[in-house]
Amino acid sequence: MKIVQRDFRISTKGRNQMIDITARVGSIVSESGIADGDAIVYCPHTTAAVTINENADPSVPHDILLTLEELIPRSRADYRHSEGNSDSHCKSSLLGCSRQVLIRDRSLDLGTWQGIFFCEFDGPRNRRVIVQVRGQ
Repeated sequence: MKIVQRDFRISTKGRNQMIDITARVGSIVSESGIADGDAIVYCPHTTAAVTINENADPSVPHDILLTLEELIPRSRADYRHSEGNSDSHCKSSLLGCSRQVLIRDRSLDLGTWQGIFFCEFDGPRNRRVIVQVRGQ
């Protein structure tokens, strides 16, 4: 089994934002030389996440962020974390810090409408994404 690990940076512009990183992850997979296996996309930040969802219609990320804000509001009287970003930590935990994607023929094996998103919940910030590609 071969393992290739790369990372890249993202500069977010808003407090809550979903950025399509499918092409960047796909390039790492393609350049890895691994034809079949998997890729782990990992975010080493406690107020950000990685998810997979539709990337064909820009209203989908908007609706996801809108729903998360409604479910987990920025301000809540009972929050105790002193930095004022308790909601960001909750959103990150709910979505998760990593995703695994299968690789077939040196490409991400995503569904027709699927894309990989970096989710920012405490921006704007400079962030890092780590991609580990494993296989043959």
